Amino acid sequence: MQITVYSAPWCGDCREAKRFLDKHQIAYTEINIETTPGAAEEVIKQTGKRAIPQFVIDGKWVQPYTPREGFLYDEMSELLGVTTP
Repeated sequence: MQITVYSAPWCGDCREAKRFLDKHQIAYTEINIETTPGAAEEVIKQTGKRAIPQFVIDGKWVQPYTPREGFLYDEMSELLGVTTP
């Protein structure tokens, strides 16, 4: 499984998403939309919105959180095949 995470250092939801992946030892490539030319535009092109974090899992774009509600632990656990206590 190949995972890319579009994120930014100032984004709390992004930090939480990466903590989740790190906790479950899931490898990913991070793309910082602030420093990678064209990355922010790619997020908008693919999702139709300015929303990070965004996961790209084997080519499929997935928003791993709900605005104002936070990271989708159960959904992402199921999608990525991990168990949560």
